[in-house]
Amino acid sequence: MSDDVHMTASASDPSGAEGWWTDLPWLVNADPERVLGLLASDADSDARLMAAVYRASVDVHRDVPPWVRRQLLALDAARYGDRELSARIAAVSVEDVDTEPWQVLWSTGAQSDPHFQMNPSGHTGGVDAVVTTFSDGRHVVVTGSKDQTVRVRDLETGQPVGGPMSDFNGRVWAVATEVVDGRPCVVTASDWAVLAWDLATRQQTGELPGINGEVWCLGTAVVQGRPCALASDDDVSVRVWDLASGEQVGELTGHDDFLMAIDTLVIDDRPHAVGCMSGGKVWQWDLTTGQPVGEPLTGHDGEAWAVATAVVGGRAHAITAGYDATVRVWDLVMGREVGRLVGHEGTVSAVVTAVIGGELRVVTGGSDGTVCLWELAAGRQIGRELVFPAPVHALTVTPEGSLVVGYGGDVAVLSLHTVPDSTGP
Repeated sequence: MSDDVHMTASASDPSGAEGWWTDLPWLVNADPERVLGLLASDADSDARLMAAVYRASVDVHRDVPPWVRRQLLALDAARYGDRELSARIAAVSVEDVDTEPWQVLWSTGAQSDPHFQMNPSGHTGGVDAVVTTFSDGRHVVVTGSKDQTVRVRDLETGQPVGGPMSDFNGRVWAVATEVVDGRPCVVTASDWAVLAWDLATRQQTGELPGINGEVWCLGTAVVQGRPCALASDDDVSVRVWDLASGEQVGELTGHDDFLMAIDTLVIDDRPHAVGCMSGGKVWQWDLTTGQPVGEPLTGHDGEAWAVATAVVGGRAHAITAGYDATVRVWDLVMGREVGRLVGHEGTVSAVVTAVIGGELRVVTGGSDGTVCLWELAAGRQIGRELVFPAPVHALTVTPEGSLVVGYGGDVAVLSLHTVPDSTGP
């Protein structure tokens, strides 16, 4: 995080213990030890709720600047289902720091106060993958977890939609969606299997052949008119399957290490894939032929964990990230690195692109528990990072501008309602 620890002394104690929970500026800005002394379990229900919100992530926010505490308290209010309280906390004034450029729409939570129940995620392990799609007329969030389940929630309300998909032999590393024969399909990557599911019925429709190990990532694309899935296990091969027939129809060639992340795009009316490898190289393939395009791109030190693609100035680009804590920008036509986004501390495990306010942005998440928003052209971080109480392993952004974050074993949905034009002080 970009600020040194600072406990402001500008916020005085609220007058009398009976109203402390209504003084949100004091709760955000005051010394946490002073606040914790007032968290009485025998107060009325409003006080107990605020106490539960304050305690939920206190181990994280007690030694951070007030602007970070403001973020975490707003997140935890949403985890307890109080969206209005979350918005009021996010609007609290903090010295020299703007109001947050986001609003928590909903979040799940694993902890709870004896008097109040958090919105449970349903997952009992870390969330490794998130994706959104439409099913039965609603926009849904699909999550995959190390607890060997895939769960579906309504994007707007956060409520579960149907039961989990749970017929897995191991951790679910990745999920992807595609429309097959007019129906929404979910493809899952787990230990020893790539499976296709009918999202509406939650029924498995097939196991894609050739997998004999852990599968860490998935891609989907339309290749020669057929909806296809792409994945690799630890035998290095990257297979392409027709999702309608379940048959393997191709294989990507040229590389000699393991595929860690993959994304697809269209270049000159032909589908392409960009893959991050265990040795740090970045490969590009023509999906029609399965052949590599150009030489592999090099520069990452260690495993490259995440990739997203975008068109910048009419040219195809890839944004990759990984173990070396850097986010690198590559011009796929020129075949070279053209930018670098530096700000995370530790592995960057998720990268997505989004159009926000009509402008192309990059969103990154990492093991340091932060999410950063970037202006790609300038290579500049926009505003302050979002801080979560656990590592961030999965991200996606909807076309409407909702940011979905998988952190620890939980899921949050945020709206980026305003975007500042420069970094904070």
